[in-house]
Amino acid sequence: MPTIGLIVKPVPEAQQTADRFEKWLQARRIGVARITPPLSGNAPRSPAPSSLACLFVLGGDGTFLSAVRWIGDTPLPVLGVKFGQVGFLAEIAADDLYAAAEAVLQKNFTIQKRMRLAVSVIKNSQERCREIILNDVVVTKNTLARLAHIEAYIDNHYLTTFRADGLIVSTPTGSTAYSLAAGGPVIHPEVPGIIMTPICPFTLTNRPLVIPDRVRIKMSLEKDSSNMILTFDGQAGMEINHGDTIQIEKSPHPVHMIKVPGSEYFDILKAKLSWSGGRV
Repeated sequence: MPTIGLIVKPVPEAQQTADRFEKWLQARRIGVARITPPLSGNAPRSPAPSSLACLFVLGGDGTFLSAVRWIGDTPLPVLGVKFGQVGFLAEIAADDLYAAAEAVLQKNFTIQKRMRLAVSVIKNSQERCREIILNDVVVTKNTLARLAHIEAYIDNHYLTTFRADGLIVSTPTGSTAYSLAAGGPVIHPEVPGIIMTPICPFTLTNRPLVIPDRVRIKMSLEKDSSNMILTFDGQAGMEINHGDTIQIEKSPHPVHMIKVPGSEYFDILKAKLSWSGGRV
């Protein structure tokens, strides 16, 4: 008997829907595993069990990102069902849950591989931290920190020093998140690129930059910059200072997102950005 995993946002509407959905699956002789990922982004994570056929995530984009962190490197197909304010990742409306589930059970779906980034923080030749992110990694000022001076290298070639409140490095999937709010471009998830978006740059010529996903990015702080914060998908973070090197490159482990018939990226984009022809 196949088993479907459920990760549910801790709000009454999502929990009640999950209860009904679990009974619906069990009536069809489908096993159900309710999963609660660690609430703390820095908490230890256990790998996703190999017994799961797929994972349904009932919540918003934050819940989806928590689920993806929990999955880790496992190529587990994931479907997001929206129970939040933002739904670029959780693409299926709650009203369409059962139709989407029928499509999944009948194997009437495709898999879209969403690129992730592998991020390492290195100091004195020792790796302090390693994360895999779906949306973005962000260098930003702490509460009382001065303007950040961030040296950026592309494949060991010096690019520039960003003087800004921070710097966002995002995937195409993450281009509709923090990067978009900071003035970055919208990139289709299947475009093989990485976006570098400065946050409130001191020099207006420091503009967002799209680079190939085959390159390696290195960033470090100049001596005048310290007490900065590095965040991973908004789920976990750490303090960084002068002497830390941040290395970013494409991860070999993409997220396997389930695409059911009727779920179109451009329709979601139009609706969320309130473009003409878009429906919420």
